[in-house]
Amino acid sequence: MRKAAVYLRGEYAGELTEVSRTDYRFRYDDDYFANPGKPAISLTLDKSQQEYRSNYLFPFFFNLLSEGSNRMVQSRTLQIDENDHFGILLATAQTDVPGAVTVKPL
Repeated sequence: MRKAAVYLRGEYAGELTEVSRTDYRFRYDDDYFANPGKPAISLTLDKSQQEYRSNYLFPFFFNLLSEGSNRMVQSRTLQIDENDHFGILLATAQTDVPGAVTVKPL
C-alpha cells in the first residue's frame, strides 16, 4: 500500500491511497471537508462525499502525469516502471505540476 498527501495551493486537502493496482482511494481531510469555504480539488472529486474509490488511478491525478517521450524519460531517469502510474505520480507531482494541486509521498 502506498499513500500520498494531496495539497491544494499548499494546504493539505486529503490523502490518496493505492491499496493495489485495482483499488485506489481518495479521502478529504476531516477539517478540510467540514469547512464549506474550502473548494473541492476537482470537479470529479467534489465535496459531496468525503471518500472516493476507484478501480484505477483517478483521472484527475492521472492527468497530472506527463505523456509520451517525457514520460519515458522520467521513468528511465527515476528507474520507475513506465506503467507504474502511482509511482511516477509520487516522484513527479510534488512541485512542478499544472494547476494548484500537488501530491507528496507519505
